Amino acid sequence: MKNAYESLLGGKQGAIGLLVLATLILVVFPLLLDTFRLNMVGKYLTYAFVAVGLVLCWGYGGILSLGQGIFFGVGGYCMAMFLKLEASDPESTKIQSTPGIPDFMDWNQITELPLMWQPFHSFSFALLAVIAVPTLLALIIGVAMFKRRVGDVYFSIVTQAIAAILTILIIGQQGLTGGVNGITDLKTLLGWDIRPDSSKIILYFVNAFLLLGCVLLGRFILTSKLGRLLMAMRDKEERVRFSGYDVASFKIFVFCVAAAFSAIGGAMFALQVGFMSPSFVGIVPSIEMVIFAAVGGRMSLLGAVYGTLLVSFGKTYFSESFPELWLYLMGGLFIVVVMYFPNGIAGLWESHGRKWLSRFALGNKLFGVPPVKARVLVAKPMEKPATRELETTP
Repeated sequence: MKNAYESLLGGKQGAIGLLVLATLILVVFPLLLDTFRLNMVGKYLTYAFVAVGLVLCWGYGGILSLGQGIFFGVGGYCMAMFLKLEASDPESTKIQSTPGIPDFMDWNQITELPLMWQPFHSFSFALLAVIAVPTLLALIIGVAMFKRRVGDVYFSIVTQAIAAILTILIIGQQGLTGGVNGITDLKTLLGWDIRPDSSKIILYFVNAFLLLGCVLLGRFILTSKLGRLLMAMRDKEERVRFSGYDVASFKIFVFCVAAAFSAIGGAMFALQVGFMSPSFVGIVPSIEMVIFAAVGGRMSLLGAVYGTLLVSFGKTYFSESFPELWLYLMGGLFIVVVMYFPNGIAGLWESHGRKWLSRFALGNKLFGVPPVKARVLVAKPMEKPATRELETTP
């Protein structure tokens, strides 16, 4: 029981941190925000799946992927394909030239449902594809790169190139993917209308619980022997390889886990927002997702969630209040974080937050450490050492 407590929650400190995050997203936000703003927070939390995966992949594994939008988009498209087929029943599409197929296919003179779309009539297959397809794609990329010891900046450039290629492919195949507009007008999930406010609130909570589950899984990985090996590979890869470990296999595994997390976020994005487009697959969104992890702290799973929320809230606030300057303001925020807070929010908390809380007598409650002002050293009088007389001979 104690081992499970340490591995899943990270001990007392990790459990309190997770409880604070859960209270924020499950209690505070739903009570303080209206449905529109709460749905926006739900959209932000879908990006947090990617940031959590990047903590595993980049922060601990040393694998900087600039193409996580690939897996976010593929997972979202797999879910959107099922939702679009459900919304394209013959009754709803009877005005089309070919009823029973998505509207964008009818616009492109396609007269029957393509073969690749056929399995997505099944919800079970769609759920499986959300995880399996991005993970398989990550496996192919990982085997091709890591088995040949391609890493560092070269791997980052390759992932960027793949993101650009996939975006061009999706836009070019307009009859199969909806082109630049993507897959839109998603209405129901197994007959349940996902558009009303009540449905969006339910999806928000589902999204939040899935995110917390991914954080727990990530913490389990990091507190295991695999987590220690990942840090060792990040710092001294050759030494780990010479110790007999298959470094490439460990890199492939953590890269696939990060891809699966991103895909779950993409699927929840399609459910909550109601569409999926190639604008979430390319280079720009992928770099933004790396920024989320960097601002939150690339060595902290919880920090990645806070970083995602902070950057997304800042982006929304600046774009609403300063529509002509918001890009400059966001750029300035990133520069300040990189220059003065290289470890992100989590690093700032580690260096200053605990001391600040302890000075206000909160440290004992939150972290199990006595407050700074409460520490009183009482000097005890030293005991006089026992002496014995030496026997002497005359």
